[in-house]
Amino acid sequence: MKNTAVLLIFSVLALITFNTTAQPQWRKMHYLSESEMKLPLSINGDFTPTDPPEGFVRNVAEYDQMQGVLIRYPFGIPVSLIKEIAEYDTVVTIVANANEKNTVTTIYQNNGVDLNRCKFMYAQTDSYWVRDYGPWFVFDGDLNPGIVDFPYNRPRPNDNNIPAAVASYLGIDLYGMNLIHTGGNYMCSGMGQAASTDLVYDENPTLSHAEIDTIVKNYLGISTYHVTQDPLGEYIKHIDCWGKFLAPDKILIGKVDPSDPRYNNYEMVASYFANQTSSWGDKYKVYRVYTPGDPPGTPYTNSLILNNRVYVPLTGSQWDNDALQTYSDAMPGYQIVGVPYSGWLNTDALHCRTKGIADLKQLYIWHLPILGNIPFQYNYQIEANLYNASGENIYSDSAIVYYKVNGGEWQNTLLAHQYGHYWNCELTGFNTGDTVQYYIFAADHAGKRSCQPRMGAADPHMFIVGDWQGAKLDFIPDTVWFQNYEQMINGINLAIVNISPDTVIIDSVQKNGEIFPWFIDTLPAFPHTLPNFDTLNLKIKCSFWVKGYATLLIDTIHVFTREAVYGEASMIYSDLLDNMVKTGKKPNCTVSPNPFADKLTFKLNNTEYDNLTLDIYDIHGKLIFHKNITGNINSTICLKRDDFMYMPQNGGILFYKIKAENNIFTGKILYNNTGQP
Repeated sequence: MKNTAVLLIFSVLALITFNTTAQPQWRKMHYLSESEMKLPLSINGDFTPTDPPEGFVRNVAEYDQMQGVLIRYPFGIPVSLIKEIAEYDTVVTIVANANEKNTVTTIYQNNGVDLNRCKFMYAQTDSYWVRDYGPWFVFDGDLNPGIVDFPYNRPRPNDNNIPAAVASYLGIDLYGMNLIHTGGNYMCSGMGQAASTDLVYDENPTLSHAEIDTIVKNYLGISTYHVTQDPLGEYIKHIDCWGKFLAPDKILIGKVDPSDPRYNNYEMVASYFANQTSSWGDKYKVYRVYTPGDPPGTPYTNSLILNNRVYVPLTGSQWDNDALQTYSDAMPGYQIVGVPYSGWLNTDALHCRTKGIADLKQLYIWHLPILGNIPFQYNYQIEANLYNASGENIYSDSAIVYYKVNGGEWQNTLLAHQYGHYWNCELTGFNTGDTVQYYIFAADHAGKRSCQPRMGAADPHMFIVGDWQGAKLDFIPDTVWFQNYEQMINGINLAIVNISPDTVIIDSVQKNGEIFPWFIDTLPAFPHTLPNFDTLNLKIKCSFWVKGYATLLIDTIHVFTREAVYGEASMIYSDLLDNMVKTGKKPNCTVSPNPFADKLTFKLNNTEYDNLTLDIYDIHGKLIFHKNITGNINSTICLKRDDFMYMPQNGGILFYKIKAENNIFTGKILYNNTGQP
């Protein structure tokens, strides 16, 4: 896990701090009432710690797919907003009992709220700040939804019990994370990053920063936890009072006038995020909204993203229209809805009083995009994991990459399902200087539809095709992959393309397999001259069925030129193979963690062989790590990313090969440069 990114933005403590010896300000009800301030924090409901979710954990972001929104009665939001939301999404209202339900139903009927989109949950509450005490949604490694509970940082026992009540209401798992926290001081990217102010440190003084890192990693799948100081200078220190994730690579941060004493603090936190690597691998795009805070208030970051709509609190300030425009600029494709209300405060607005309910059957697309200026390649790999939490199959003709070049018409190509949740395809035919925009679409049999980025064509990924950078040969396909008997007998076409502006001379091509029996049907006379943009076509075949220990066997076809040696992956599924029996005992090998981000450990229990070799390849068959292991002993090999010759820019599948005398054992690893698969 990456170290917590702590922003030290004050050389001198310039914030307004809460003086415990001064007279408490009872009017700040979002903080504590007079009676609540006299209660110990331990009076805090029925929180119970549990083990974390199993497998890799994905914490659902606010802009992910939602099946509704959670509010509480008595309301903290105008009924007109409830009516607006219920036109598009389900509203779940927490009421204390049947009498309150009847009261709320009457209010909804009198105000034209669509009752067909309204549901009710019975539970006692102490306040309407549902965001602060409400549920944090996660999916575990088997795509099971759950809720992460935590000790709420207010002595409001009924509020603190709401995550458990919601878990029971939805019929999903509940996990107890023993970290004092609050929803208003937490936002996540949905892809392994999160942010809070250092209030989380203040309220957990017995835990080190590293221990807090470990907790959020285990329970929420957070690999990078941005913990910043608070530029707002108010009592509350909640991040939603001045910042908001809008997408995995976008963040909205308030700003104030240069004459404001807090100006440098705001600029430093904005600069911090602008220099951080986002979940998509680029730098965060930082959008600014003017939030001076003078009456009437300007709580514009305290908004609600709910599926395709963004609800922004408005107060009648002269800056309202500018705030709406900022959201429109930052979030193309969304409908931006202003919500005027006299009850909004700078430290307590729309976000504080609502909480999205994650779509428990959502279809989620995990893809590390190609972004920015990219060196010229003959083809660009698009790889994605399509997580169908419904369990229903994804339509094979509805997993699509849409793309356009230089602002032209949208084209599309299908993603091919390889195994598990992994799909891929190639985009090809681009020229140096081309601007390519693309997005991924998928649909499943449960009726779920999803795009990445979220708004698809309105806000696509974009990269620019750069100049040649020494590339000479390209291979189509990038992996010779035998997946059925017909391919083994009839062969797979392999095109070697000279993509450089100069002639390439090929001196030889390895013609027979080392790990499994592939061979090249016919080779040209060598040396073979390949003019620029010309192609050498080969037919690769497999001579007979074999049987191996691994899920996938991988070998490399080597192409030798005057300038370089190229490796082309050749692979075959071992569950197709059945005739060649391995001899010898397989070394006991444990690989962890898998998936991995920063560190990888191989533990070998080798009791039979004097010498082993460990090789690791990328999905294209290129060798990225090699080590000889000598001696009939147990070995532990700890690798960091710097130990590899290179790592795939966008993460992906890696293969390892352990060679022991004449025996080959292979396996699969998932490298993830965001820390999650």
